Amino acid sequence: MTRIIDLLDVGPTTSFEFMPPRTEKGWDTLQATLSDLRELHPSFVSVTYGAGGSTRDRTRQIVAELRREHNPMAHLTCWGHSRAALVDILKRYLDLGVTNILALRGDPPRNQPDLPRGDLGHAIDLVHLTREVMGDEASIGVAVHTQVHPESTDRADDRAHLAAKLDAADFGITQLFFRAQEYADLVADLADLGCTTPILPGIMPVTNVGQVQRFAELSGYPLPDELVDKLDAVADDPAAVRAVGVAEATRLCRELMEMGAPGLHYYTLNKSTATREIHANLATPMPRPAMG
Repeated sequence: MTRIIDLLDVGPTTSFEFMPPRTEKGWDTLQATLSDLRELHPSFVSVTYGAGGSTRDRTRQIVAELRREHNPMAHLTCWGHSRAALVDILKRYLDLGVTNILALRGDPPRNQPDLPRGDLGHAIDLVHLTREVMGDEASIGVAVHTQVHPESTDRADDRAHLAAKLDAADFGITQLFFRAQEYADLVADLADLGCTTPILPGIMPVTNVGQVQRFAELSGYPLPDELVDKLDAVADDPAAVRAVGVAEATRLCRELMEMGAPGLHYYTLNKSTATREIHANLATPMPRPAMG
């Protein structure tokens, strides 16, 4: 297994994120998606972790399965867990040879809003615990908001806390966003604070407006008006909505690559078609304007 920080030291990475399936049909869909995306030779793949550890066993199961053919990164949240439980989970991953970890604070499950927070209050605490358990074998990522964390009220304070978290980690991965300038501003703000930890932009093509809006609400990121206008113009045609979503994601990826982003991290929603289309688009040179 290869540490993600070592991959980033070599050059730009391509990575895909999956969710643990809840049904047999879901498992079949995920297996088909993994098969389709294998030909794109991902640098690593990541597996999400349910609120309050609600998918703990399924996350570990799929990470163990992926270990055979892929380079997995396991998401881990500290909300709702004791320190001892987190140490146990990390040791189990270490025994599997899985040392790429995305350390998250997490949120309480919607059906358990009163679930105790647990022994660790913040993602940075989980970063330090992961280092303690896994030592130099660990490669630790953290989540990043291109704007500000939805619970923050002050941009400067938010950026300072983010810089401290990134300094403790090896890399960051952003939540979904749709404007390349937001990423550029984020990197510049952090550089002004002396933080140069690589940040992978998270890409989520809009193929289903309602679904992406739900993810945007959960992350505290409103869809940009210009994107909403383009989608509204073709709202009655699902195929056209999908085409707009793929085209906009391709444009965003091109701009990020031109800015020197260290890689692209695709939120696949356990499907492969849109990701493969974007990947193919990026491999095709942009047409040059006709000479006058």
